[in-house]
Amino acid sequence: MEDELRVISEASLRRLPRYLHFLKQLAGQGQTAVSCPQIAREFKLDPTQIRKDLAATGIAGRAKVGYDTAELIDAVEEFLGWKNVNDAFLAGAGSLGSALLGYAHFQDQGLNIVAVFDNDPDKIGREIHGREILPLEKLPELAQRMNVHIGVIAVPASAAQDVATLMVLGGVVAVWNFAPAPLDVPENVIVENAQLSTSLGVLTSKLKRAFQWSRRLGTSSHAHSDGPQI
Repeated sequence: MEDELRVISEASLRRLPRYLHFLKQLAGQGQTAVSCPQIAREFKLDPTQIRKDLAATGIAGRAKVGYDTAELIDAVEEFLGWKNVNDAFLAGAGSLGSALLGYAHFQDQGLNIVAVFDNDPDKIGREIHGREILPLEKLPELAQRMNVHIGVIAVPASAAQDVATLMVLGGVVAVWNFAPAPLDVPENVIVENAQLSTSLGVLTSKLKRAFQWSRRLGTSSHAHSDGPQI
């Protein structure tokens, strides 16, 4: 499995959870078999790309039949590591941290946030979604004691690096970073930046271009329909 994770492209790795969601929809509708062309139509991709992505999981389809839907779901979940829940620590008990902590489907996707930390004295000791907010300074010791290797950062950009350093000290080797700031961590530490501002920027930029194109078309249509005044 480790060898497969090293050879699959990041683009393919990002597509697999989308396939999984679609496959579970099909299973819920009672569909017991699925083909690469069917998945390709759903995501507007080439069936060859779908086949290549799924091959990374180790599963093989059958000619003229495709894949057993349940078996394919199992293979993708196993490959993504979603069959075994991974414990994680969350740093940041603000609005974003609270929202992440309250998202119940993380456990379905292999993530179990077992503790939340903050350095605000007014928050420490309170509970959010059934978890007591702990002092941030305790994170490294507890991470080592509980053998937690995943850290989720939901703090302001100015505090992100300090939090990442504490997580590394505690043995965290995978960081899901929601702060809009780059992190300086050892090479062996995996960082996935969930840049909400970047995603929003892409969205608003596309929307702006769509409006501009729509106005351009409207102006062109109006100019074309206006005939000479009599």
